[in-house]
Amino acid sequence: MKLDLKLYEEKMQKSVQAYASELDTVRVGRASSKVLDKVTAPYYGTPTLISQMAEIKAVDAKTLMITPWDASTLKEIEKAIYASDIGITPQNDGKSIRLVFPSLTEDRRKELTKQTVKMGEDAKVALRNIRRDANDKCKDMKKKSEMTEDEQKISEKEVQDLTDKYIKEVDKVAEKKNKEIMEI
Repeated sequence: MKLDLKLYEEKMQKSVQAYASELDTVRVGRASSKVLDKVTAPYYGTPTLISQMAEIKAVDAKTLMITPWDASTLKEIEKAIYASDIGITPQNDGKSIRLVFPSLTEDRRKELTKQTVKMGEDAKVALRNIRRDANDKCKDMKKKSEMTEDEQKISEKEVQDLTDKYIKEVDKVAEKKNKEIMEI
């Protein structure tokens, strides 16, 4: 009997996709509503994503405008943006909030690159945890005589190859994002 690699491959794909979507929240020099994807503000006592409380649109390449559907939430949204780590000061005009994306300084670029590297390491740890789970399953199957020792070694090798493939994928995603950070 062989280990079901598809299950573990799907988990690894999801980990890489989660890493890629997490990188989208890292602010680069252009205005992007994705920087607000994880920012929540209290809405009638419940933490709610800003994207669910307001219209977010890019006015130009460097400016986002946030217009809440309920004007009473404007102050809460502003506080939530201040409290987040996006590094932009909101400008409240009483009806909407503007986020002006400044050009990135060299120090900020280096800081963002370090942040993406740390996120990449976290993604790699997640992949290694999936590998460990698969290898534990192989050992368990061997112990229960559901798999021979040779089958166990082959399965563990396949799991390692899969892990290496997805770690390279994480590196590609990180390299692309870091290139984007340095170009803007």
